[in-house]
Amino acid sequence: MPPATNPRPTAPIAGRFELLDQVGTGGMGSVWRAHDRSRDEVVAAKVLGAHDSAMLLRFVREQSLRIRHPHVLTPTGWAADDHRVVIAMDLVRGGSVDELLTEHGPLPPSYVVLLLDQLLQALAAVHAAGVVHRDVKPANLLLEPTGDGPPFLRLGDFGVAVPVADVRLTRGPAAVGTDGYMAPEQAAGAAPEPRQDLYAAGVVATQLLTGRPPRPGRAPMVPEGPLRPLVEALVDPDPQLRPPTAGAALERLRRLDVPVDGPWPAVPDRLGEPMSEDGQRWPSVVIAVSVAVIAACAAACVLMLT
Repeated sequence: MPPATNPRPTAPIAGRFELLDQVGTGGMGSVWRAHDRSRDEVVAAKVLGAHDSAMLLRFVREQSLRIRHPHVLTPTGWAADDHRVVIAMDLVRGGSVDELLTEHGPLPPSYVVLLLDQLLQALAAVHAAGVVHRDVKPANLLLEPTGDGPPFLRLGDFGVAVPVADVRLTRGPAAVGTDGYMAPEQAAGAAPEPRQDLYAAGVVATQLLTGRPPRPGRAPMVPEGPLRPLVEALVDPDPQLRPPTAGAALERLRRLDVPVDGPWPAVPDRLGEPMSEDGQRWPSVVIAVSVAVIAACAAACVLMLT
């Protein structure tokens, strides 16, 4: 389904971000393809919608994150102009894992291993920075367009992420996250903790293997196969029985013997090129991660399975 269309501002935001076309929507606003005049490149721009002080605080907190890792997508800049606030980040053109599941259903276990490997790499970097994501789910796992080759995942949307040492943005037992993906203690309002993200990663892995979304209030049904012991550990209702860190879970994953199977789904370029105001196509967009880096990482992932 195409994103809802909001009117495009006629002037660049803060004289810097020229919005080209809307490519998505989120809980805090709309996402646009934009020309960043200061860097002369095309980026993704999240524009804050109608907001209160708490939402603005979350938006400001998100723009402050600067976690540099190939599988993490955090802001590269921001600007404010009157009531408009925008966060810029790399433009990822292959859609989300959620779209991939909608189109293909259950994914081959060897493909799931690569996605889970990259997700755990991302979480290890996020947690090392002292941050808990709190909303790991297929819609927030974006994909670079790699055709029918190995996937290249980027963990995005840090709108409800929180530094563990910071004061919480919610009061009392209110839960922050998405039903079905939240760990039991997170749903009960416990303080943010990295193993809550590992629980969500296990739920995502179950969904990738079965093609079925989680049912809120019910334990994930992990299918048989070589991934089952690890995924069951990730979704253990007792956080003390989950892997202690994303790095520890990643080590366990890489010790598994999962043969290459298929066919693998293709990840196309879902955006194409935007039209400029004079009706001409913009030149080739600067891809978030260089083709060389994607190829090298994908090759390493394939070697891991062989």
